[in-house]
Amino acid sequence: MSVLSLVLGTPFVLGDHPVRWESGSAIPKIAVGDAGDSDTPKGGAADTPSASSPSSPSDSPASPAEALQVAKPWKKGMAQWGVQIYWEEEKQKRSGTFIEAQAGKQAKYLIGLGANSVSVSFPFFIENATSNKLSAGAKTPSPERLERVLKIFKDAGFRTTVRPILDEGSLEQSNGWRGSIEPDSRSAWFASYKQFIAPYLKVAQDTKADTFVIGTELNSLEGDVGWDSLVTYAEKDFSGEVAYDANWDNYVTRRINMPVSHLGVDAYFPIKVPDTAPVRDLVKGWNDWLDKKATGPLPNILVSETGIGAMDGAYHAPGDFYVKRAVNPQVQAKWYDAVCQVVQERKMQGIYWWSLWFDDDPNTKPDDKVASRLDFAGRPLSEKAIKSCFTSDYAGPGTAPTS
Repeated sequence: MSVLSLVLGTPFVLGDHPVRWESGSAIPKIAVGDAGDSDTPKGGAADTPSASSPSSPSDSPASPAEALQVAKPWKKGMAQWGVQIYWEEEKQKRSGTFIEAQAGKQAKYLIGLGANSVSVSFPFFIENATSNKLSAGAKTPSPERLERVLKIFKDAGFRTTVRPILDEGSLEQSNGWRGSIEPDSRSAWFASYKQFIAPYLKVAQDTKADTFVIGTELNSLEGDVGWDSLVTYAEKDFSGEVAYDANWDNYVTRRINMPVSHLGVDAYFPIKVPDTAPVRDLVKGWNDWLDKKATGPLPNILVSETGIGAMDGAYHAPGDFYVKRAVNPQVQAKWYDAVCQVVQERKMQGIYWWSLWFDDDPNTKPDDKVASRLDFAGRPLSEKAIKSCFTSDYAGPGTAPTS
């Protein structure tokens, strides 16, 4: 994963999407002119499990008799309090029964946090940075299996998002980031991408998903005319919200020109403060970054992805997913408190925390010898901060017109 993106929401571009966001503008401007049932079925030293965890450890999901139900289901105008669940298929695919049980386990954990939304992110693949062809890989969940998982979350009352994301494993020789790809033929790339997403759009429609994220952090392709026909195609097959999740750097420095009905921001703002900095300094750091784009309330902005490592020095590079310094649970928890405060004070649409690994048990303490420092499940201080945020009295950005 790379440094990630923050984004705005509302229509952009010409034709059916005559709205564009400009740097410095708080509001948009009008621009004229597996086969599903086959038997194929991620802590801190000072951060130990406690009663503050949202649910107790368990190796099995809720029984059918236990009702999995979000306390306050999301409605238009409410804040989206959510988590990004990242799903890679294992080498030995789990059975359909396993993935349904695992989705139930994740749903139960998220309900314990007070979440009302979930985004399922999963990888697709490209051979190299100039390739015109992309495809599913061994780690890509099939549409049929994704459908089974989405139904579990939807039945529990969650607002659901489908979010395919370009895997970076084959891009190591070209800066290693999805935002710098340069296909030899962009028209061929978009044709290949359309073929890949078609069955996932159908699943999103069939399960009544709320959002389909048609692209994430694809800086080098933003503004390409290929998006127009692709988004038009998506909107014909999917009645929900078609979104794009931009990288935080592009959000604050340039115009995001994408023909979508909603933009999200993957937000990993570096803040030059010590580990001992109070929450108010982190809030100021976030606001300083956001003010580069627009000041005041930001009701069209969703923090579509954010997180930080529970380790020393993380404030300086929150999007560094791979460094493992000394574990520091307070750093992560204070970051969560600060982001939640910013979202509420600036009337933003909500937050999706990165992340939960689909196959993991969220009720267990992370093994910091192998786990990513970004893991928050099983870290009591972080879970407490998330739950405090998700169960706050923030009414959300509302549904008033923004232009």
